[in-house]
Amino acid sequence: MKLALISDIHGNAVALQAVLEEIRKEGVDQIVCLGDVAAMGAQPRECVRLLQELGCPVVQGNTDAALLDRQPLPEDASEHEKVFWEIDGWAAEQLTREDRAFVATFQPTVEVPLGDGEALLAFHGSPRSHSEIILPTTPDETLAEILAGATHVLLAGGHTHRAMVRRFGRSWLINPGSVGLPFDRVPPATAVRHPGWAEYAIVTWSPDRKGVDLRRVHYPVAEYVKALRACDMPHKELLLADWDEA
Repeated sequence: MKLALISDIHGNAVALQAVLEEIRKEGVDQIVCLGDVAAMGAQPRECVRLLQELGCPVVQGNTDAALLDRQPLPEDASEHEKVFWEIDGWAAEQLTREDRAFVATFQPTVEVPLGDGEALLAFHGSPRSHSEIILPTTPDETLAEILAGATHVLLAGGHTHRAMVRRFGRSWLINPGSVGLPFDRVPPATAVRHPGWAEYAIVTWSPDRKGVDLRRVHYPVAEYVKALRACDMPHKELLLADWDEA
């Protein structure tokens, strides 16, 4: 079994197309998307439709859920929260009824058989919450609580935009990083920006070879920045400031 894991596309169809082109060269048996498909990017509709054409299983991320169930902005919301609430609202407005129906099919978790009774469990934040954070530094005792009952040999999540392979008990915990909004260094470091690559992972699982490859592919970031400049997203200047076009 050979799998490709993609996550956190965030409305960047230019990066998604580059990743899918690389994955096609690998001859994978299955692609699994770990969520956060459309929000926070210039091309929400394009990303949704690329995934729909792909026909792969998709996990529901926290921003996917937010697009389907827009909550009122709290009265005590900060200016930062207001900005991102308005950006998410714009993304929701770009989706047609058919697009929204597809996003509504995203599942909290997805299980993929690997053969010989083994399986991969895919989620966004954790098996119990699409907003939960799992990091390389999360203590084992905390992980034991977060992953209670998840006995799968492979556990794959996204959400943090931080690529990771970590052993936990008999399981391998995998985060493929972010397709559309990778970080060039790990927060809370200052001046964290989005570099000129998209991240994904290739998993090989057979009786004689088991491995996880974290991948990066460079793509024409300037093409995506052009799309961001051309769209009518509110507050797009704040997002533009975080991109390295080279």
